[in-house]
Amino acid sequence: MEPEALGICPYNPQHRIPLRRFQYHLASCRRKNPQKAKKMASCKYNACHVFPIKKLEEHEAACVNRSTVEEEDSSSPLKFSLPSSEQNGNTPPVSPWLPSSDVWNVDSTNSHPMFVLKTFVPQKLTCEIDARESEREDHTPSLTPRP
Repeated sequence: MEPEALGICPYNPQHRIPLRRFQYHLASCRRKNPQKAKKMASCKYNACHVFPIKKLEEHEAACVNRSTVEEEDSSSPLKFSLPSSEQNGNTPPVSPWLPSSDVWNVDSTNSHPMFVLKTFVPQKLTCEIDARESEREDHTPSLTPRP
């Protein structure tokens, strides 16, 4: 078994943390050192890269994770150009949001998401026992004497 790689905490250099726990430690150490945390900032390419605010711009220019994030941004589905009708004849452009015929595991591609919140309407909660007792009271003859 190989020894696990350790990261050095930017808030306290004496802290040596296994990389698999590093992000959790950073959050904890940030809360415990609020004065030092005000002077530090996270890299926009990797949240585990925490540097003094003065050195952050320099780090981001040379960050190892920068190329991967920029590649993902360049292949973003939001950035595209549709061919004009002049280029491809009279056929209308195909929308990138139309469902594909290859989608086989979705019942309806136009259905609304299941996670839509509904308006909460408070209701009076009653136990079954209470409901039964109130029914008995409604159906039992009253014991008041008749004149």
